[in-house]
Amino acid sequence: MNQYFNLLAHEPVLRRLSFIQLISYFGAWFSNVAIYTLLLKMEVQPSVVAFVAMLHFLAGVIQAPFSGVVIDSIKPKKLMLSLLSIEIVATLFLISIETVNDLWLLYLLIFFKMAAASFYFTTEMSLLPKILDGKKLQLANEIHSIIWSLSYTTGMAISGFVVYMLGVKVAFVLDASMFVVAFMLLYGLEIKVEMQAKREHLLVMMKDTLKYLKKSPLAIHLMIVHAFVGLTAFDALVALMVEKYYAGVIATSLALGLLHSSRAIGLVVGPVIIGKFMKNKFLVYIFFGQALSLLLWAYMMHNFYLSLVASVVVGLFTTTLWSYTYTLLQKNIDEKYYGRIVAYNDMLFLSTAAFTSYMIGFLATNDFSLESITMFIGAGFGVGGFYFMWILKRKNLSEIS
Repeated sequence: MNQYFNLLAHEPVLRRLSFIQLISYFGAWFSNVAIYTLLLKMEVQPSVVAFVAMLHFLAGVIQAPFSGVVIDSIKPKKLMLSLLSIEIVATLFLISIETVNDLWLLYLLIFFKMAAASFYFTTEMSLLPKILDGKKLQLANEIHSIIWSLSYTTGMAISGFVVYMLGVKVAFVLDASMFVVAFMLLYGLEIKVEMQAKREHLLVMMKDTLKYLKKSPLAIHLMIVHAFVGLTAFDALVALMVEKYYAGVIATSLALGLLHSSRAIGLVVGPVIIGKFMKNKFLVYIFFGQALSLLLWAYMMHNFYLSLVASVVVGLFTTTLWSYTYTLLQKNIDEKYYGRIVAYNDMLFLSTAAFTSYMIGFLATNDFSLESITMFIGAGFGVGGFYFMWILKRKNLSEIS
C-alpha cells in the first residue's frame, strides 16, 4: 500500500482528483440502492429491473463516438465541471419518482445522469496518461479501482441502512450533496495540460481516429480484452437474487447493500494481494480465476450468508482485471488519440455491460435459473482468458514498466 500513498503524496493533481472521485462515487451508491429498492417496492417485472441496469451503461455507449472528440478539444477541468453540474440536477430530480407511472421519467433521468458520469470518467481516464506514465500510470489506475471499490464497499453498506431507515428520497438528496462537494473541490484545482493548437472538424477527427485504429490492430485487441470486464455488470442479477432468495430473510435494501459491499471487499483486497505479481502472462490466470469464482457464486447463491462469502471471492479478481487491461491500452496508444481511443474503449466496455444486464433480465424472464445465468457469465470470462492467451502468442505485447 505504501507505493499508492507515495504516489498520491508526490502528485497533487492525482491526489485531488482521487479525493473528488472518492466523494462522488461514495454518494452515487446511495442513488443506486435507492433506485433498485424503489423498483422492487413497485413490484416491477424482471425485464424492467434489467432495463434500468442496462440504462446505466447505454448512455455511455451512445455518446462514446463523439465524447472522445470533445475530450480532445476542450480543457478537461471546464468539461468535468459541466458534467458534475448535470449529475447534480439529474440526481435531485429523482426525488420526484413516486409510482410505476413515473418510470419514463426515471429512465430519462438515469440516462442523463449516467451519460454525464460516463463522460466524466472517460475525461479523467484520458487525462491521467497526460500527467503520468509507466508504472505511475498503472498505480494511478489501481488507485482509481481501489477508490471505486472502497466507496462501493462503504457506500453500499451505509446506503442500505440509510434507505431502510430514512427512505429513498433522503438517499437521493445525500447523493446530490456529495456531487456539490465534488464540484467545489474540482473548481479549486489547477490542471495544466497542453491542448491541440489547431482544432480539427469533428468528422475529420473521427475519420482520423478510425484510420489510426486500422493501422493499430493491437489497440483494437486490447479494447476487446478490456470489454470482457463489462461482464461484471451484476446489478440486475443481485436485485433478482434478493427478490427470489433473500426477501424473506432480510429487508430488501439491507440485502442489496450487504451483497454489493461484500463483493467490494474483494475488489479492495484483490489488487493489494495480486497487483504486485502482475505480468502479462499472469492476466490469463486472473481471467480464469474470475470464471471459477462465478461458478462458486452460482453454487452458493441459494443461501444468503454463503452468497456473501462468494461475493467477496468474486470481487478479488475484478479490480486487477480492470486496471491492468486499461493500463495496457493506455500504454499502447498514441498520446494524440488518448481521448478518442479511451472513449471507444469505454463504448465497448459499456456495450458489454449493457448487453450483460439485458441478457440477465431476458434469460430470467424466460425461466433460466439465476444459477445458470451466473455460470454463463463465468464462461464468458473463460473465453476472455483464452482470447488474451492468443494475443500473447500472436502480438508483441511489452510488459508495463
